[in-house]
Amino acid sequence: MLANIPLMIIPFIVYNVIALTISATAGGNDVWQNEMFSIGMLSGATWVMTLGELMITLALLLLFAEIIKSTRIGASSIVDHLLSTFVFIAFLVEFLLVRSAVHSVFFILMMIALVDVVSGFSVSIRSATRDVSIGDRF
Repeated sequence: MLANIPLMIIPFIVYNVIALTISATAGGNDVWQNEMFSIGMLSGATWVMTLGELMITLALLLLFAEIIKSTRIGASSIVDHLLSTFVFIAFLVEFLLVRSAVHSVFFILMMIALVDVVSGFSVSIRSATRDVSIGDRF
């Protein structure tokens, strides 16, 4: 049952925890623009990673894992897709109704959740059609 938990719930929870705790104490500053780290490159330029970019990177890595999970066939994959759909709906409802969710980082996370739902169903349908055998002719 633990394998059925949609991984996109992690960025959803992390975003809300940060938005409710850190944003409230930031005093009007955009917490998602806070620099997490910077690395000097060989070219002489400095690469800077912000908190928002780090969240999006985490979500993309989790999306990859979700797509790999969607290749499983069986009743548990249906539950997984259903839960992923609920996570996307939670993203959408929060984006429309909650002031702190109206941010480009949250919108991109919501789009990643949508890609998770659509790709999960697409991969499962494609995998299921390859699994069908017709007759024993060969």
